[in-house]
Amino acid sequence: MNTKTIKNLSLSLALGTALCFTFTSCSDDDDDASPSEASTVSSYSKSPVLVDLKAGFEDVKVFNILSSEDQIEATPDFIYGSMADGAGLLKNSDGTYTLINNIEADYSVARITLDANLKPTKGEYILNSAATTGTAQCSGTLITPDEHGFGPLYLSGGEWEGSTQAVFATDPFRNTSEAGNATVLTALGQWTTENAVPLGKEAYSDKTVVFIGDDQSNNEVPSGQLAMYVGARGDLESGKLYGFKVSGADVEMDMKEGKSYDIEFVELTEKTLAELDAECKAKGVMGFSRVEDIDYQKGSASNQREVYFCVTGRKKDGLVGKGSLYGRLYKITMNENDPTAPAKITCVLDGDNLTGKAKQFHSPDNIVVTENYAYIQEDPNGYPDTNDKSHFAYVYQYNLKTGDLKVVMECDQARGASLGYGSTERNWEFTGMIDISETTGMPNTFLLITQNHGWEKADGTPFTDPKAVVGAVGRDYAEGSMLYVIQGLPR
Repeated sequence: MNTKTIKNLSLSLALGTALCFTFTSCSDDDDDASPSEASTVSSYSKSPVLVDLKAGFEDVKVFNILSSEDQIEATPDFIYGSMADGAGLLKNSDGTYTLINNIEADYSVARITLDANLKPTKGEYILNSAATTGTAQCSGTLITPDEHGFGPLYLSGGEWEGSTQAVFATDPFRNTSEAGNATVLTALGQWTTENAVPLGKEAYSDKTVVFIGDDQSNNEVPSGQLAMYVGARGDLESGKLYGFKVSGADVEMDMKEGKSYDIEFVELTEKTLAELDAECKAKGVMGFSRVEDIDYQKGSASNQREVYFCVTGRKKDGLVGKGSLYGRLYKITMNENDPTAPAKITCVLDGDNLTGKAKQFHSPDNIVVTENYAYIQEDPNGYPDTNDKSHFAYVYQYNLKTGDLKVVMECDQARGASLGYGSTERNWEFTGMIDISETTGMPNTFLLITQNHGWEKADGTPFTDPKAVVGAVGRDYAEGSMLYVIQGLPR
């Protein structure tokens, strides 16, 4: 694999920062503006809006701006591929936007240009399956100077298939001729990587702290770890890697909802997949039933040291009493001075508590955290064996201050099936939700993606761009994806 060093990349990215984009911030007053006053976003896609808003969220506006069946006028051959996932948005100096978007099942990363009203005007691929060795690109995080103190740089998690389960780093402004080359962050280790999420620059003034989610499946031993990388500010090459042990808990299910436990960070020296897993187990690092997405609370420095992560769960007989079956939400509260000092972990929401507030949880997966809320997205794993869990994928709103948990929306698969968009037999999932309010100046605005599993073209040809899946590296996935703008959700 052709790799570049982060040191060389940083210089070009720093130049790109100065030349290519600016950031627009929303004032507190802007957050009170109505969505209709904030922008002229429309549903640009030929596909319908297949999202059902729930009680209390009727005033939220949902726009379908791109789907796999759409053609973008300037690049009619571009295909928005199968299982679109993690994303990041930059504002360009000319008022347009650059969206970086993982296409998970096409093992690639797309770059989509949006106009000032978030209408797609161009699509292309900047990382393809040859570069990723056919490894699925799952959740992603955009590093920016404004939020993290360096960049811009896009991190994507290599999770399944292929041979590069690790963290990829991509220049968001790279030339498409470089799509076959990849930079892999070896210092962050090899995992069944869901995402790699750096904390905000206020969390620690002189350090970059990155949390890495390990979506490892094991039917007997919960084996998904949450790793932490710590380096100097902007250094993703020469820092140290850590796991953590939990005092008073030998396995995940020893931790009870609402109770906080002390954690101790232990240094990890291995870097490859099997060796890291073995080292974690030997050192007593806590294993979970598939760590999914990660985010931190926005706002003050103390907020940025509050780290939330989803465990999606895995319903197997061998995991009963050891790992979550239906999914959980955890919070880690970091030490204010030293990210490697003892900290606290709390199981905030427990989907295995069938009488608790999260009794509807059916495989929580992705998460975005604002100053006041966490928005949790589901990827139902196919066991709706209680009435509360018998639903299509939900997006939940969790109030960080009050603890209230509400259902915001559900994938409208029944309507989708009636219109020829798949069936109700295969669960769709919500994913890739990011807060774009400050980047766009549009209050209370988010991007959200659906992976429409089972929606395929009538002629059987796949929703796959040949510039994404190159030659024999990777395989064609037939199903499509949809990209939405959501306006009116509080932050």
